[in-house]
Amino acid sequence: MEFRFDDDQVQVAALAAEVFTDRAEVERVRAVEQDEAGFDGALWRTLGDTGLLGVALPEAVGGSGLGMLGLVALLEQQGRRVAPVPLWSAVATAGFPIAEFGSVDQRQRWLPGLLDGTHVLTGGFEQAADGSEPVRGTRSGDRIRLGGRLASVPGGGVAVAVVVPVDLGGDEVVLAVVPTDRQGVRITSVDATDRVNAAAIDLDGVELGPDDVLAGAGPHAAGWTRTRARVALAALMVGVGEEALRMTAAYTSQRHQFGRPLSTNQAVPLRAADAHLDVEAIRLTTRRAAWDLDRGAEHEGRVAALVAKLWASRGGLRIVHATQHLHGGLGADVDYPIHRYFLWGRQVAFTLGSAAAVQALLGDLLETAPAIGAPA
Repeated sequence: MEFRFDDDQVQVAALAAEVFTDRAEVERVRAVEQDEAGFDGALWRTLGDTGLLGVALPEAVGGSGLGMLGLVALLEQQGRRVAPVPLWSAVATAGFPIAEFGSVDQRQRWLPGLLDGTHVLTGGFEQAADGSEPVRGTRSGDRIRLGGRLASVPGGGVAVAVVVPVDLGGDEVVLAVVPTDRQGVRITSVDATDRVNAAAIDLDGVELGPDDVLAGAGPHAAGWTRTRARVALAALMVGVGEEALRMTAAYTSQRHQFGRPLSTNQAVPLRAADAHLDVEAIRLTTRRAAWDLDRGAEHEGRVAALVAKLWASRGGLRIVHATQHLHGGLGADVDYPIHRYFLWGRQVAFTLGSAAAVQALLGDLLETAPAIGAPA
């Protein structure tokens, strides 16, 4: 495969870098966290106006058709600025499954507003500790009655709808688009580690009709969506780790102690070098996973996505702990910028599976995983 972005993806990255740099400076991010419930609505509309919200979605639904690698290029830049919008969840856990499994009417109902930044869609794909779906449904004719609780949904406090896997029993799981203003939906704000808008969503007797269920979603649709969401999270971690390391290199080069820069102390560059290797490992495994999915190699992509998420969870934690530590006392200051990267790194590390949980999922796939060094 080619580990570098092509011209279209390079252009996406450049435009995204410009938008996030202009609209997500430190003071603005802090103000959004404190005064706007962790969601930058103005930035979201700008992402829609520039077409960035649709870069990954198919052209048939109004997107640019750049697929997972296009999304990776976009999310790397968001991670560099820790911009407070639920971008990964809106595209990977809502836009993708609606575009892939939704009817023409469902696509027309939900996707134009997502693409132009008019509204937010999100998904609730975190599973219970035992791997079960937290939302259960009971059929009655062509209606489904829901019950359950999604403990923390990214962007849940501002979303107009949430895509949810629903366990109907007997190994039957469907994907449903649940409007957040539907009777029986209760939304409670929660404090996410990364300070971006999130909410617990309780579903108590919520009734769905045929138009609310993604009819094209088969038994593997929830897994299909989680695979893409894990790649998206890993891409976000690339940007978070890369920028945290850049900030740390600048700080340790400028900060003097005992008459010389901190960076001249042997342990400092060695630890930074280890962090750099982790960033590059996350980058390469993430792009490999995205490439597999874009070329239609679903099984290989599923394995590669778990590998990328494992690196993002384990290596990502090493990066943000190292960069915070190398800032000394400033690293523990919650008002100092590096602390925000630490928080984002931890959020990514434990979303859709910690390192240990992802490793266990990988273990289940070992017998069918492609051999190391096997041709793609």
